Amino acid sequence: MASFSFQPKGVCSQEILFEVDEQGCVHNVQFIGGCPGNLAAIGKLVEGANARQVAGLLKGNTCGDKRTSCADQLACALEQALAK
Repeated sequence: MASFSFQPKGVCSQEILFEVDEQGCVHNVQFIGGCPGNLAAIGKLVEGANARQVAGLLKGNTCGDKRTSCADQLACALEQALAK
């Protein structure tokens, strides 16, 4: 299983930590900073899910008047991890 750290831009959280296993599934998503309840829920909801599907589902989500969100930034992080 590969571990990743991602520094999101334009959102309240400062770091996203996660793992992707050999089958391309997401595990142990943690957001550092941001809205703790909502972000912990995202981690629980995507646990064990296919990383490409998660990225497709969350990509483009916005938060208020921002052009991105923590969920959108997780999608960016997953896409970056899968490209490696």
